[in-house]
Amino acid sequence: MRMSSRFEFPRVVSIVIVLLGIGRPATAETYIPGEPIDQDYAELAEPFLANYCVDCHGESDPEGDLSLEGLGPVDAINASVWTSVWAQVSLKQMPPPDMTQPEVVERIKFSDWIVSELTREMQDKGGFHAHRDPNKGNFLDHELLFGSLPEGIKLEPTSSPARIWRVTPQEHITRLNELINTEPEFDPAKPGLRTHGDVVPTNHGGELKLYFGTDRIIKWQGGTVAYATSVKSVPVVLSSARNHGLENYPDFYTVNSAEATQIMGIANDIIRYMADGPLSIAEPYQITDDPKSIEDKMKGDLRGLPTSLVYSTKTLRPLTPVYDLMKDDDVTAERMRAAVDFLFEALTFRPPSDEESNAYLAILEQSIEKLGTKDGSVLGLSSIFLDRDALFRPELAAAGKPDKHGRIMLRDWELGLAVNHALCYLKPDADLRRAIVEGRMRTRSDVEREVVRMLGDDSIRKPRILRFFRDYFDYDLGGYICKDTKALGETGVNNKGVAHYNAMFDATASTDRLIELILQEDTDVLRQLLTTDKVVAGKADTTYFGKQRSREEIAASIAAEKAAAKKAAIARAERQKANPDEELPEKKPAAKKNKVNHAVTEVELNGPPIFARVSRRSFGRGSMKPERTLATVPEGERLGILTHPSWLVSHSDAMDNHAIRRGRWIQERLIGGAIPDVPITVDAMLPDEPRTPLRERMRVTREDYCWTCHQKMDPLGLPFEMYNHAGLYRETEYGEPVDTSGEIIDSGDPELDGKVANAIEMIQKLAESERAEQVFVRHAFRFWMGRNETLHDAPVLQDAYRAYKESNGSMKALLVSLLTSDAFLYRTRSDAVIVDAN
Repeated sequence: MRMSSRFEFPRVVSIVIVLLGIGRPATAETYIPGEPIDQDYAELAEPFLANYCVDCHGESDPEGDLSLEGLGPVDAINASVWTSVWAQVSLKQMPPPDMTQPEVVERIKFSDWIVSELTREMQDKGGFHAHRDPNKGNFLDHELLFGSLPEGIKLEPTSSPARIWRVTPQEHITRLNELINTEPEFDPAKPGLRTHGDVVPTNHGGELKLYFGTDRIIKWQGGTVAYATSVKSVPVVLSSARNHGLENYPDFYTVNSAEATQIMGIANDIIRYMADGPLSIAEPYQITDDPKSIEDKMKGDLRGLPTSLVYSTKTLRPLTPVYDLMKDDDVTAERMRAAVDFLFEALTFRPPSDEESNAYLAILEQSIEKLGTKDGSVLGLSSIFLDRDALFRPELAAAGKPDKHGRIMLRDWELGLAVNHALCYLKPDADLRRAIVEGRMRTRSDVEREVVRMLGDDSIRKPRILRFFRDYFDYDLGGYICKDTKALGETGVNNKGVAHYNAMFDATASTDRLIELILQEDTDVLRQLLTTDKVVAGKADTTYFGKQRSREEIAASIAAEKAAAKKAAIARAERQKANPDEELPEKKPAAKKNKVNHAVTEVELNGPPIFARVSRRSFGRGSMKPERTLATVPEGERLGILTHPSWLVSHSDAMDNHAIRRGRWIQERLIGGAIPDVPITVDAMLPDEPRTPLRERMRVTREDYCWTCHQKMDPLGLPFEMYNHAGLYRETEYGEPVDTSGEIIDSGDPELDGKVANAIEMIQKLAESERAEQVFVRHAFRFWMGRNETLHDAPVLQDAYRAYKESNGSMKALLVSLLTSDAFLYRTRSDAVIVDAN
């Protein structure tokens, strides 16, 4: 079985939706971007290549060893060359700036032609999807979106394609957690603690797991590893290909047969737990409020075994119709239907139709008849976990009449769930559900009413917003960067065991909380994130926010320790000499935890206490702790999230900084530029030269063939050399002053361009830039619309940016604008989609 967001899905009800093709013929006077182009290679592409390309890429001695002479129409063989041409033309790197340039309309039309031809030619050969990748979103000229369009370009009212979205791994596991665990209600006095509606956090090791019964465990045998092994847990099932950047586009993911099989297994465990609680995973004697009463049963080495745990008898989660169905063998049709309808809405976030309810009821009845109440209920109800709408969210706009542009506005449950999904991971709250049922989710003002209400209510948790900032900043990847032990130790941080990785997952939780504090103020959000001097600090951050010492400073620190020890020994000897009969306490060696770290000048991070959101106890006493401190970082050493270890380590590698990746982040996320894919013929490796500064090893990127792209990244990433690859501030490297100079080149904003002394100076310039704010809006658009922007979205983006500016940088205002835009509300049905249960 295979579930696809584009083709087939298992479904109880067979639905055939014929989606209407809406097109307009091109005219001689105007061009509508993206419209079908009724011209072939000889008519459109060959003249363009002849006029602008073959002078440099001809048959003899072509630039970059790429000859376009006689390239010919797009086909499977030359598709990679055409993809490269598309990138170069879209990014205005071809033709070069000193050559004759095509008119804007001519360039756009040629680029669109290439995409349409690649899409057609590669349709049955794996497809062409590069233009849909969010990392290619900046291929669309920023000036065309936020400036005035040239004559000859005609825009149409925008919409998004009819589609279905597979739920994210985080959203899916949070849905499942809601079935078996009860999370605490929101406490305004402790807003940082994990609350009902928040995403299930990763555990201290960065694993996303669903835990059974941890809220009722009161005792266990053994240490932290034994505890982790004993507790029943299941890992997240749905896949995610995210490395850096935005994750959740509808075209990205399906549910394959292996994942479907795993979901059925998890469904089995969840349904049994819903019916029996800890009895489904433990022996009856393990459920007691008096662990001493079962000491005779807990003898021997049970560490790591499920029988080493003791569960409280107190029922914390609400009992459901699933419990009612399975509590005895007296099964009735009413109880079966109640269980079906309850579980369907819990998993799909909407009530079932009569047809859906009847179909699942029939499955449940047959299962119980064949297997008995308990096993039959488990098998029959498990099928709901694989319903299409339990794994995908439809935006098919099946109901409604297209307007003159072929657009249909979402309505009722589709619109209500789209709004809910934009902010939340749990099903719609009572007010939103009531609005949907009563027919009050059909207009733009309906959407604005609910979005404003939800954004203004802190008790309605909105993890989708925080997910955007994780995807945008990429600060949550540090714990997954495998570090060379020796190289890590040289940075000055603890390289023993998993200490560094634990610190990075702690740092992610801390950065989450800092972002929430800035969102709470909701003023100049992007600028505050880039320039804040605040940090939510944990125990290890006195080191990570500290300063790596120079050789001389290390030597001085060691000498000072020796001098202090010598002084203490002399004082002890003199005291013994003066009082020979006095028995002095035995001298004890200094505890390891108090050992001086000579490699780092640790920083004092003092301030009011604050909480950060962490997982339930998942590793015994080794779990993360929510307690943190809201502190101020040393002036001149840090400025905003891009200088926090969580971001710096997320953009590093095993042994060093990753200046190219950091520079690319600045180029794409703040400047709005784009980098073509590295040609497969390029060996993108730096020379292996130990004890040589990264800047020196990156000399190879300044070769002519490489520098065209690397000039957009390297000068933006190298200013971050003021930090080592563990994120500590430093002034020297290998005994020499570290070079932190850089430059902003060809940003599109002349006021931004120019040399910078270090990362802080560069961040300050970018934080004041309107262009950076506009690029931020572009990424928010992509995240919440689930697609790259087109020229037709220019009015939406301009309205969103205007809302952000006029509200003094309010994220809430930006979201209201985006979520009430035509791109969010309207769908265009342009293909045939078959949804079949068989």
